[in-house]
Amino acid sequence: MGKLRPLEGNYEVSDARLAVVVSRWNDTITDGLLRGALATLERQGIADDNIRVLRVPGAFELPLAALKAVDAGVDGVIALGCVIRGDTPHFDYVCSECTRGIGRVSLDARLPVGFGLLTCDTFEQARARAADDRDNKGEEAALTVLEMISLFRQMR
Repeated sequence: MGKLRPLEGNYEVSDARLAVVVSRWNDTITDGLLRGALATLERQGIADDNIRVLRVPGAFELPLAALKAVDAGVDGVIALGCVIRGDTPHFDYVCSECTRGIGRVSLDARLPVGFGLLTCDTFEQARARAADDRDNKGEEAALTVLEMISLFRQMR
């Protein structure tokens, strides 16, 4: 790589304005994801006044709420939800459309949207990904958004 120095983000964006959009469906799990995301933002010095938590009915509603949060002037969105496979194809439709929608919001808005949607086969798998530990996917989604905000600011 020689003298080439790639830009890389960090988590030092304490002035960032963020929305955390979280599904109420499977709230036993999504509440854990939310705790992980909020604890991470607090550790990184994001003031409570810079965080808006938006509750939506289910995962399918995450993209639209994320888009409305972008319209309200945030620097990034953390989308949190949980869909657990059942006996019908409903799981596939919801997961596919939610994923597509979250990606579209990010690309159209040109802002980071953290993908904290769990798509699990069992409740136990979901619980493991929303536990109060380092494997919490809410924490991971929050850190990803902060890192991307930092990277984009360096690119200006």
